[in-house]
Parts: sequence; C-alpha cells; structure tokens
Amino acid sequence: MRIIFSGGGTMGSVSPLIAIFEELKRQNPQAEFLWVATKDGPEKKLISSYQIPIKTISSGKLRRYFSLKNFLDPFLVIAGFFQSLILINKLKPSVVISAGGFVSVPLIWAAWLLRRPTLICQQDVEPGLANKLMAPAANIITVAFEKSLADFSAKKTVWVGNPYRQEILTGTKQAGYDFFKLDPNVPTILITGGGTGAASLNELVLKSLPELVSFCQVIHLTGGRLKEQAVHSRYKSFDFLTDELKNAYAIADLVVSRAGLATLTELTALQKPAIIIPMPKTHQEKNALEFFKNNAVLMLNEENLTPKDLVLAIKQLLNDPIEKANLSRNIIKVMPLDATQRIIKMIS
Repeated sequence: MRIIFSGGGTMGSVSPLIAIFEELKRQNPQAEFLWVATKDGPEKKLISSYQIPIKTISSGKLRRYFSLKNFLDPFLVIAGFFQSLILINKLKPSVVISAGGFVSVPLIWAAWLLRRPTLICQQDVEPGLANKLMAPAANIITVAFEKSLADFSAKKTVWVGNPYRQEILTGTKQAGYDFFKLDPNVPTILITGGGTGAASLNELVLKSLPELVSFCQVIHLTGGRLKEQAVHSRYKSFDFLTDELKNAYAIADLVVSRAGLATLTELTALQKPAIIIPMPKTHQEKNALEFFKNNAVLMLNEENLTPKDLVLAIKQLLNDPIEKANLSRNIIKVMPLDATQRIIKMIS
C-alpha cells in the first residue's frame, strides 16, 4: 500500500492526516507514505518528526483580494499540476488523501486524471476554497459536521467527524506536573492560539497575566508569535508542543483556544471544558458557533474582549463545577469520534 498525503500552509490541515498516518502505519507496518507539502509551510517540522518523506511542489493561492501575486499564481498551479502528474505516475499510490490547503489542488486533479483514488477531509463548518476546487475530482469526501453534508455531492460525502491523534488520550497528570513544574494544588489553564491566529491572542493573554497568575497557573502555546517574554513561576510559554501536549491537556482544568478544527476535535475527544475565542472574520467563527449553540463551549468575541473580561470569564468558569461538567458532557455530542477508523475502512 502506498499513500500520498497532502496538506499544508497551516497546521490545521496537517493534524488529521497525521492521525490517519499513525493508524495506517500501526495496522500496516509495510505501507509506504509520502507527504506533498508547501515549500515554506510550518508543517515540515511536524511531518519530519514522524519520519514521513516530504516532496514539495509548486503551488499558488487563490486570494480573494487584489495582489500582484495573483497574476503569477496560475502559472505556479499549472507547474504543480505537471509535477504532480510525474509524481503520481511514478509512485502509483493506492490513494491520495488531502485535508485542504492549496498545495493539494493540482495533486488531487492530477490523481483524478490518472485514475488514482482520492479522498478529501472537510474539517470546518464552512467549506474551504481549496476543498471546493478539489471536490469534483474526489472519490470520497468526509465531513466533520452533519450540516456539511449539504455542501457537497450526496453520492460521495460521508459524515464521520474529524480524525485526531490517539496519543492525546494518553497523557497523565503526574507527567504533566513533572514536566511543566507546576503545583497540583493550583488550577491550571492551557491557552493555545494555533499558528497564524496567535499574535493578537498572545497580546491579550500577556495583558491578563498579572491577574491570572494570582489564582491559576498558565501553560501558553504562543505559535512562535510572542513579541515579549513574561517570567513567573506560574506561567510557562512554548512556541508549540508535540510529545508533551497530551500531558498539558491532562493537567488542564480549562482550555482557552482559537476555533481551529484540529484543536476543537481534541477538546471533544478529551471532553475538556473550554473558552473559545475564534479569530475574527474567519471561518473559525462558524466553527465556534456550532459548538456554542450546542452548549459545548463558552464563546467570546475577541473584537470586544478586554483583559479584564478574559480574566473574569476564566475565573468564573474555573469556579463553576456544574457549568464545567455541562460543557464536558455536551461537547462529546457535537461530532463522532471514530473518524480515523472509518476513513481507513473506506480506503483499505
């Protein structure tokens, strides 16, 4: 079995594919894998950590605003298409799997032309432009939310939820307290802003920090976008976490996060009470709203959010065990949690 994964540009299109990779490799150790990625994307480090070979191709981006790059990008897409034809013809993969990202568009269409099976994962509530462009060429389309079934062809679209790495379920509190050097007797919050959406959330967190550390401990994942460093025994900051993320989740009494689907899926699997602050004027707002209307998260609007408001929301939720229990109970109802296994059955 040979599998080509494709996705990149943001970490959101990488996480579900890593989950599928891990389970495929467990079930079929002899399987061969290749990842087609962007040339300068943030995903390379994570993919390489799993020892998956990476191949880059030319790729454009369809911007919905004026940019001189819009005149060059069609030629990059065409170049990427011919590079994909050569690659697929050489490897003859059993299936090509994408979770979005513009690097996947020429690859999926090349696979369609060469009659190789394709599957795309639609994570967000709002269909991404790349997935819209790939949908006619895909054999199977999986969606995270039931309402997304209406966005694609009924003949090939299946509601499965969103794949997530099983590793996040294996964290332990003891390992977490030991690694992060935090006090088990003080509430812990995990704050994560993802990559591209981290800067403004980081600023809000730093302004809130003096008061936050008076009643809780903070693990802050900055996305590598922290302009200034804060020093306090109750505050631990990291650009990203890989192996230790599971232990950060294990000790977190509460998670504050953007509304990327990879993180929301992990919160669902872990049944973590969460405050969600979607990146303004993006698809994340619809993701967050889908959870909020099911009383599965507390949702805050960043455009009107002050440090004082954030501190108050965190303090109130930490001190309300009934509401935390309600959020934990409701979040697991938002999406199925067996997406990885179901997708593997589809392609096996």
